[in-house]
Amino acid sequence: MKKRILIIDDEISIQESLAGILEDEGFSAVTASSAEDGLELLENTNIDLVLLDIWLGENMDGMTAIEKIREHHTMPIIMISGHGTIETAVQATKKGAFDFIEKPLSYDKIILAITNGLRFAQLEQENILLRQGTAPRSILTGESKAIQELKKQIEMVAPTEAWVLIRGDHGTGKELVAQSIHQASQSSNQPMIEVNCAAIPEELIESELFGHEKGSFTGAHTSKRGKFDQADGGILFLDEIGDMSLTTQAKILRILQEQKFERVGGNKTINVDVRVLAATNKNLEEEIEAGNFRADLFWRLNVVPINVPPLQERLEDIPLLVESLMITLLNKGLPNKKFSPDAFKALMEHKWPGNVRELRNFIERMAIMCQDETFTGNHIRNFLNPSAPAPGTPNNKTISPFWQADYKTAKKLFEKEYLQQKLIDNDNNISRTAEQVGLERSHLHKKLKSFEIIQ
Repeated sequence: MKKRILIIDDEISIQESLAGILEDEGFSAVTASSAEDGLELLENTNIDLVLLDIWLGENMDGMTAIEKIREHHTMPIIMISGHGTIETAVQATKKGAFDFIEKPLSYDKIILAITNGLRFAQLEQENILLRQGTAPRSILTGESKAIQELKKQIEMVAPTEAWVLIRGDHGTGKELVAQSIHQASQSSNQPMIEVNCAAIPEELIESELFGHEKGSFTGAHTSKRGKFDQADGGILFLDEIGDMSLTTQAKILRILQEQKFERVGGNKTINVDVRVLAATNKNLEEEIEAGNFRADLFWRLNVVPINVPPLQERLEDIPLLVESLMITLLNKGLPNKKFSPDAFKALMEHKWPGNVRELRNFIERMAIMCQDETFTGNHIRNFLNPSAPAPGTPNNKTISPFWQADYKTAKKLFEKEYLQQKLIDNDNNISRTAEQVGLERSHLHKKLKSFEIIQ
């Protein structure tokens, strides 16, 4: 997608000249004749870089404008002036300007400054992605036939602009598949904007997705860009798409079809160019039959379907998964553990209804609770199937991991295992689990995330 450059200058001839140069160089130019118009464009359009004249109209000059821009935006700003001095350049730099260019404008200087500014912004974004740990999380581990087929599908679809519907049970790694697609896509240098459709309250989802204007509702003290706006020119990942209400589905469908929307409390149309990845653990065909999901939204999203296999279908990947998980645990400061061949055999005998997520939580629990350096098959079986004699008996102390921990750790481990098992008992349905255990759905969702039972 072309980089979008905003030119704010009150001289029409300068606007036209700069716009022509930028278009010739493969950029997309947007123009504004005043600081006020430029600020309004920044609120409603994704801009990659700003060319800002210092001497503008009477209401607001460039120096004031750059302060206003810096309050809400981080893109590079290049100041231009026909009466430049060293003092003016220093002042502009202190206010956040990336560069300062004097008139008459040099074609070469303008293009060089813009190129450097965009390169700097890209490096900043890449540093953010590295700090967030995006790359390490985007590794699909395994060599089974099922995982090789999955990797092949990702390799084929990632470089395209096709929309993808990722389907699979809870804990299979649907988010990891989305991250892998993003990492191999043409938008890999931009963040993938993620939306957990199940975690956002119904009354806030419009604001979250489409943004809102200042004063549009109680608590809206400033304007806010929504997820669709943030994802313009990149990828939007809609996780747990099957948990959206029919009302929200209708609004989402309209946005996906038209690629334009209005913010909550606003009346200006915002155009976007967004590639959508969606994920669900539900059988959407059954949800359509039951009247819980729109068929037209399903067909809009289901351009390229990718099914993520459950762990039960790739048990031979468990040794590699365990090795990868142990590296992650070592980075968390937990001790290194070894697994005997019999231990791997015991792991591969388990059904793992919670898939890779359940395996990850189980390995972490063992690494914390078992002091032995090497795990055997008996260790695995005892932790997977602890006996249930009365508390305090020698047998219970020998087998149950909770007896080896202090009170605080044991309480946390029990709560995590209890909620994980209840979630499995309810077919990974968070609403039904919340009702059964007596918690509010949002509170349970936060607990499950804090225990890393869900992502």
